[in-house]
Amino acid sequence: MSTPPPTFTEGTFAPNPARGPLLGMLRAQAGIETRLALRNGEQVLLTLLIPVVLLFGLSLIPLLPVPPSQVAQPRVGSVLPSILALAVMSSAFTSQAIALGFDRRYGVLRRLAATALPRWLLVTGRLVAVLAVVVIQVVLLCVVAALIGWRPSEMAGGANLLGAAVSVLLGAAAFGALGILLGGTLRAEIVLALANVIWFVLLLAGGIVIPLSMLPGPIAVVAQFLPSGALAEALRATMVEGAAPGTGPVLVLVGWAVVAGLVAARTVRWR
Repeated sequence: MSTPPPTFTEGTFAPNPARGPLLGMLRAQAGIETRLALRNGEQVLLTLLIPVVLLFGLSLIPLLPVPPSQVAQPRVGSVLPSILALAVMSSAFTSQAIALGFDRRYGVLRRLAATALPRWLLVTGRLVAVLAVVVIQVVLLCVVAALIGWRPSEMAGGANLLGAAVSVLLGAAAFGALGILLGGTLRAEIVLALANVIWFVLLLAGGIVIPLSMLPGPIAVVAQFLPSGALAEALRATMVEGAAPGTGPVLVLVGWAVVAGLVAARTVRWR
């Protein structure tokens, strides 16, 4: 004799097709973007290994100019701000733009569009992932710098680490928004070429390798309004001179982050 199946009152298993909480969606999206970035060998090479190699090389070989106040200090203290700015630009802008461009090409974003994930949350999730990768970069580079002689307390002005952290976060937000804007609107092949060209231009003439005070006049005027120049100058002020980041660089970074982020949230295409 078989037992009758259990019965339930009407409405016990009422479906709830609404999307999940936004915070949970953001956490999931940022988490998977971070893991994908760290699993990509080319991106790891660009964002982690190259800055470490440059930090070693430029600290040992006198290629970059050293401020007069830092001549008697270990060279790594003057090189580190430039390498940090380079690392932030590499991960937040170049890697982000290329990865997003090819995600669009291979239909990843088109599949995400079929979910409840809004466009602005996609942008925010990628920015959070950028910040996570940047934190790993900063910790790694600072540890390596400490191993080869960097002592923040022994710098001529005493390093302002809190100001440097704020500068790095603002720089990551600005470059991340620009990377998403570029990778989310152009074809993957164009993004690949353009992102690398912009990377080289900003590296050489954007205030990262050469301080703004040593660039030719017209180039220096333009570079001070670029996120690369603003970030590099803010890091030099905080880590070499022990001063605040400066109102000008902070406003430039905030302006790029807000404008590029808003435009990206409206213009990023799913395909």
